[in-house]
Amino acid sequence: MSKITGKSETIENVEFPTVDPSKVAERVRAVTDQSVEQSKEIFSKLSSDAEMAQTAFESTFEMARTTRNDLVVKTIAALQANAEAGFTHLEALVAVKSPSEFFDLQAAFLHKQIENSAEQAKALQALMLRASEDVSKPIKDAFEKALKVRKAA
Repeated sequence: MSKITGKSETIENVEFPTVDPSKVAERVRAVTDQSVEQSKEIFSKLSSDAEMAQTAFESTFEMARTTRNDLVVKTIAALQANAEAGFTHLEALVAVKSPSEFFDLQAAFLHKQIENSAEQAKALQALMLRASEDVSKPIKDAFEKALKVRKAA
């Protein structure tokens, strides 16, 4: 006979359910197997995400390298054009016969250089804008894909 503390009743002939060890082992095995499967799925998703991120970064770096090369080529071409224009102008200045011809030639040269500089700046600006979009696109696409996958899950 046992007495429950705080109660005034007495419990007689209490029976405890019998536990079958094979069923306990089965249940533990089932929970363990389920945990292993979930771990494999999580690892697979993480591995896939890591591969996707690596691919996106590789694409980004390749695009940045290509864009940098384009920018360098355009900059060198602009510098070369400006240098050639400067030497051509210098040759023309040497052949000047009067001060008025000098000022006319100088004014025309400056006007042309301002126009050329504006065109070069626009071309470089367009290249930089395209470059920033192209370089960020692989990372942006990977991020959006990851968000879609996570929302679907």
